Amino acid sequence: MDGLDGSDAILQQEQQQQSLNPKDWIAVDPQNAWDLLHEERSLMTRLTTSCADLDDILGGGISCKQVTEIGGVPGIGKTQLGIQLAVNVQMPSYCGGLGGKAIYIDTEGSFMGERAQEIAEACAEDISEYKRFLHKDLQACQGEIQGKDVLQNIYFFRICSYTEQIALINYLEEFISDHKDVKIVIIDSVAFHFRQGFEDLALRTRILGEMALKLVKLAKMCNLAVVLLNQVTTRYMEGSFQLSFSLGDSWSRCCTNRIILYWNRNERYAYIDKSPYLRPAAAPYSVTARGIRNSAPHCKRSKLV
Repeated sequence: MDGLDGSDAILQQEQQQQSLNPKDWIAVDPQNAWDLLHEERSLMTRLTTSCADLDDILGGGISCKQVTEIGGVPGIGKTQLGIQLAVNVQMPSYCGGLGGKAIYIDTEGSFMGERAQEIAEACAEDISEYKRFLHKDLQACQGEIQGKDVLQNIYFFRICSYTEQIALINYLEEFISDHKDVKIVIIDSVAFHFRQGFEDLALRTRILGEMALKLVKLAKMCNLAVVLLNQVTTRYMEGSFQLSFSLGDSWSRCCTNRIILYWNRNERYAYIDKSPYLRPAAAPYSVTARGIRNSAPHCKRSKLV
């Protein structure tokens, strides 16, 4: 009898909901596609990689309000690129930066403070040269960014387990609300703690999906760039071995853009593997003592950092 009463109550509630005006259930008004396109273009800001060729195929650099995944084999320069972006985000907008700070989440212990200092000092020199080229006040330029102070503008988190990583992702929204000058979040690497220790793969897939949704929401809500560095494996597909990102096919649908870093003979290349806005394209780049730069002609692998 109690069960019937409960069913009647549920049925009555559904009938009441159906009697409401449908407009009461809609939280926002519709928007036409032209206005949406204009809003996207006007709000879209990009962060330079310090490699002009790479920026070109990216439409100007790494996009804000999007999640970009960058993967490649060991030694290809993923961490170097991550550190470069953490430095570049502090540059003024006229130099391709965002005038903000960075969050760097290190899951592998690969972040190097000394290397970040080297890249920061090179960045400050580049800004000075650019200002001198424009015949502007050099002293004002040097005040924009100082190599010795750049590390203070990188919030560094060392993560040692997937539970810590999940907890930190959940905490990021609160942290960024208290540090509104953060313009980029870098995770190096996103897959490290999820590649082993999971017997329940369905659970892993669900956890990763929830984590990805939170990062996508964070990027859009806070107008910042989210960059996920990832490892790659090889798969036999279509008669040949091809590079494939870790964490599987379900994870591949979570990111807005995917970039594969790979060797072509003795030269490093970046290839846009997936993007709703950018066409597939490849560009060479170099890892030098000054950081990520255009690829030098006839460079040899043994001479690269």
